[in-house]
Amino acid sequence: MVKILLTEDDALMARMYQKIFTFEGFEVDVASNGQECLDKVRTNVPTIILLDVMMPVMNGLDTLEKLKADPATKSIPVIMLTNLAGQQDAEAALAKGAVKYIIKSEHEPKQIADMVKEIVAGYTRNEVPGTK
Repeated sequence: MVKILLTEDDALMARMYQKIFTFEGFEVDVASNGQECLDKVRTNVPTIILLDVMMPVMNGLDTLEKLKADPATKSIPVIMLTNLAGQQDAEAALAKGAVKYIIKSEHEPKQIADMVKEIVAGYTRNEVPGTK
């Protein structure tokens, strides 16, 4: 089963995305900040990580840097899922190794789930939910 590690500090947003991804057939784990993401990725390796930018403790860009610097986690695809629409943030995230920069407010949650499915399909031969 495809495992998503959703890193989102807004509890309401995290629950909404967790429900949507679970409904779409993914296994979902949630972290509320960058440090928790780094801790969880070591104990339960996900297929893909969705990472917010603005979070307490450690922001998404710093978390992304640490994930990509670690040989054990550098090959896990990371999607930045944020409300920050700045071109500079997007370019920084992609330069640091993110595979996609998605602005939450510009897409319906179902569209985001479909984008995640496409990216997972490109990175793994595991069965992707709903792609038969």
